[in-house]
Amino acid sequence: MSAGLEIAAVGMRTQQQALDALAGNITNVNTPTYKRSDLRFSELVAVPATGSRDNYAWTGQDGISSVGLTTRPMVEQQGQLQLTGSANDLAISGNGFIELMGSSGQTLLWRGGTLQVQEDGTLATSNGYALKSSINVPHDASNLTINPDGKVYVTFPGSQNASQIGQIDLVSVTDTTLIERRDGGVYAVTDGSQVTQGAPGEENLGNLVQGQREQSNVDLNTEMVSLLISQRAYSASAQVVQAADQLYGIANALRR
Repeated sequence: MSAGLEIAAVGMRTQQQALDALAGNITNVNTPTYKRSDLRFSELVAVPATGSRDNYAWTGQDGISSVGLTTRPMVEQQGQLQLTGSANDLAISGNGFIELMGSSGQTLLWRGGTLQVQEDGTLATSNGYALKSSINVPHDASNLTINPDGKVYVTFPGSQNASQIGQIDLVSVTDTTLIERRDGGVYAVTDGSQVTQGAPGEENLGNLVQGQREQSNVDLNTEMVSLLISQRAYSASAQVVQAADQLYGIANALRR
C-alpha cells in the first residue's frame, strides 16, 4: 500500500512542477522576447537493491521509481515582430542571438529588445549589458541606424553622410537545450554548447530589424490545453491517495 502512496506523491509533485512551468508561460504571454518553457517528461528507472546484473544491484524485477520533468526555453521558435518605430528597439528576424558581456565577463545571449547608450558611449541593453561587439557611440553623434546586415551607422554634425561605427554579428548555438534562461530576457551558454559567429543573413542566421520588437512566442490556446491536462493528472493522483487512505482505514479496522 505504501507503494501506491509513493506513486501518487510522485505524480502530484511532478504535475505541480508542470503547472508552475505552464503558469510561468501564461504570465509572460505579453513579455517581449519571452520564450515559452517546453515540458519534457521521462521515466526514471529504479535502481535494483540486491543481487547483481550488469554491475547493478538487482532484485529480479524492473520498476519505475519516479518521473523526471525538465523544462527548456523554446528559443528556436520565432515570436511575432511588432513595429514600435523607436530607433532604440532591435529584433532578430530568423535564427540567431546577439552576444552580450555579463557583469562578470561571461558571454550572454540576447534575442533583442531595447538598446541604450551608456554615459561612456557604450551601446548596451536597457538592463545594462554591453554588446560584445564593443560599439561606442560618440557623444555628438545622432541618427543611430542599424542595417539588416548588422552594420551600425551614425551621423556627425556638419556631415550629410552616415559613418559606420561598428558591426553587430549574430551567433548560433549547436544545441539549444544547453541554453540557460536568465532574468531580463538573456540566456547563458552552459558548458558543452558550441557557439558559431557570423554576419546577419549568412550561415542560416537571421537579419536585424530596427524599430521592431519580438513578442512572446506563448500561444494561450496551447498553454490552456496543457494546463487542463496537468490539472486532471494531478486530480487523478490525488484520488489514488484518497483510495489508499480508505484501504488503510479498512485494514486497520480488520486488525481490531
